[in-house]
Amino acid sequence: MSRLIIVSNRLPVSASRSEGRLELTRSVGGLATGLGSFYKNYQSSWLGWPGVTLEEITDSERSTLRASLQKESCYPVFLGEKDMEEYYFGFSNKTIWPLFHYFSQYATYQQQFWEAYKRVNAIFSDEIVRIAEPEDTIWIHDYQLMLLPQMVRERLPDASIGFFLHIPFPSFEIFRLLPWRREILEGLLGSDLVGFHTYDYVRHFLSSVRQLLGYDHTLSSMHIQNRVIKADAFPMGIDYQRFAGSGKRDDVKAEIRKMHERIGKRKVVISVDRLDYSKGIPQRLEAFDLFLEQHPEWRERVTLILVAVPSRTGIDNYMILKKEIDELVGRLNGKYATIGWIPVWYLYRSLPFPELTALYSLADVALITPLRDGMNLIAKEFIAAKNEGPGVLILSEMAGAVREMGETMVVNPNNTEEVVHALSRALGMREEEQIEVNRTIQKRLSRYNVTRWAEDFMGGLYKVKAMQRELAVRRLSRRSWQNLVEDYRKSSHRLILLDYDGTLTPFATRPEKAKPDHELSKILECLTGKKKNRLVVFSGRDRATLEVWLGNFSLDLIAEHGAWLKEYGKEWETLEPLADDWKGSIFPLLELFVDWTPGSFIEEKDFSLVWHYRKADPILAGVRVAELEDALLDLTSNYNLEILQGNRNLEIKHGSVHKGRGALRWITREDWDFFFAAGDDRTDEDVFIALPGGGYSIKVGLSSTQARFNLDSYRELRELLRDFAKADEC
Repeated sequence: MSRLIIVSNRLPVSASRSEGRLELTRSVGGLATGLGSFYKNYQSSWLGWPGVTLEEITDSERSTLRASLQKESCYPVFLGEKDMEEYYFGFSNKTIWPLFHYFSQYATYQQQFWEAYKRVNAIFSDEIVRIAEPEDTIWIHDYQLMLLPQMVRERLPDASIGFFLHIPFPSFEIFRLLPWRREILEGLLGSDLVGFHTYDYVRHFLSSVRQLLGYDHTLSSMHIQNRVIKADAFPMGIDYQRFAGSGKRDDVKAEIRKMHERIGKRKVVISVDRLDYSKGIPQRLEAFDLFLEQHPEWRERVTLILVAVPSRTGIDNYMILKKEIDELVGRLNGKYATIGWIPVWYLYRSLPFPELTALYSLADVALITPLRDGMNLIAKEFIAAKNEGPGVLILSEMAGAVREMGETMVVNPNNTEEVVHALSRALGMREEEQIEVNRTIQKRLSRYNVTRWAEDFMGGLYKVKAMQRELAVRRLSRRSWQNLVEDYRKSSHRLILLDYDGTLTPFATRPEKAKPDHELSKILECLTGKKKNRLVVFSGRDRATLEVWLGNFSLDLIAEHGAWLKEYGKEWETLEPLADDWKGSIFPLLELFVDWTPGSFIEEKDFSLVWHYRKADPILAGVRVAELEDALLDLTSNYNLEILQGNRNLEIKHGSVHKGRGALRWITREDWDFFFAAGDDRTDEDVFIALPGGGYSIKVGLSSTQARFNLDSYRELRELLRDFAKADEC
């Protein structure tokens, strides 16, 4: 029976030593909290670090711990102190965390950290391969394991692999600062589905993939090698009912009574975060200071309860931040406190569930203002705990959660005056209005809870795998390959139609890179050396180029998408007279777009104009393509011209000219007993359509097509053509 294998840096339970013995406790953190309630209700296993290093336990303790964890459906990945220091505290939290949260000034780029990151990801890969069964689904989580999908893919090529990033994915301008940026992207692209909290992060990821690796996308899907890979947004939910029903628990009621006794009738503003520079805690304290200064009427009537959960205490930036917050709290309390009232209650610890939810229930306002946050589940927990009661959430526009909670008071955390104004409004808002706002958000959060989030991600992953299977069905199987070669061998009158760029060779913009190499030349010599064969090569390139590259072979040529035809030993000709007077109207427009798009250029052919943008900035080019197509519509309507999207180019040509029409000249000429056609882009679809029903057609690349079969790459097609040559004993 298939399982879901969840993989993360930490397990949902952690081992710790108490009175000399190892004990298991629940891990603290958004992922462990969020998925902890999900995975046990499904056929799931969880793989991750158990919380103790190899140096902290004996071999016998390791065996005992492994057995205890298996009862919790968990598999430990044991790591040494050096690995944790360099991989976790080093690369993960001194390089990736600050960079992805836009604190590039804190990011360090040390080769030894990177080597440790690779090493630990490889250790995780070994453990996954050790326990995974063929039908299992592998769901990898977060920034500590971004190389892992590709590592697993190399060893389990058919595995279903999902990846979810729980922190922001930064814009390309930030991401490009990372020295190992290509390796990180290639690691993530080992997944079938890459998930993010918001579409902003999806957009940044796709932009970086296109800018750095050159892969385009359609509706967030990429065709890379022989796989479809999709990136999408799945905003993480919470265990809604657990928080919504917390007010009915006796232990929570007891905590609320205790807090009421101490606070009295004062209003309560809460701030709950991990201690992290991305959370904007100092800025929050400064805003509260300014609020009390500008609104003295609220002094002694409101208390800020500041909960800062210790985090990464061994990292210098965090120790500096802790000192800064301590000083700010001390200064603020010293400035405003009176006998019987302290403006800020500061708790530097994590809170157990009863105490935390009591705080949510008690609070009048939650001040959640991170400078950058992937999601922020605290904001969702606060609203859920209100259970249709009053309470105001002030939420940073930099938090991913704001996409689902736009009805709250949304502020820019860097705008102190705006935060002060929001506090004043929140403390004075009518309860009826608070309840109405909360009710809208509560309905949304209750529907899209953590289980729905996980199920949506799994559903998205299954859809991608279904698309891959559908394409794989069309992929030329070994049996179909053998049948095709056998039909070729038995036939005596063959027509072979082959596209050039991307089909016989990899697509190249520089002519010297696209010339036939020794391997291709040998294949063409063999195929054209048999009287049984009629070989036609078609291309969008101009006739002069094809003449230079292929004129020495005994084959026929179709140039400029069918505008020019040439039989071996004869002159070039056209199917019909074609005018080119339209170029005078189009050329100036293309020149304008060349000026607007650095790196683009114009290619003029006999009966077409091509605007190439392969060397241009892909983001800018994407905008310019849409603008150019729009501008061309009016100009081309009177000339019977067609606008054709090619491989990072836009071609304007006669609408009556296409490769299929050129190919029909050979298809209808003789009684062939074997038809074969191969191409790689949509301009070749006309040839596949023109081919008779019994013919073989091959689309190079796994994408939808009119062809009967797909092959992964030009290399596979060459292998097939070599088998043709072998069948002819060449």
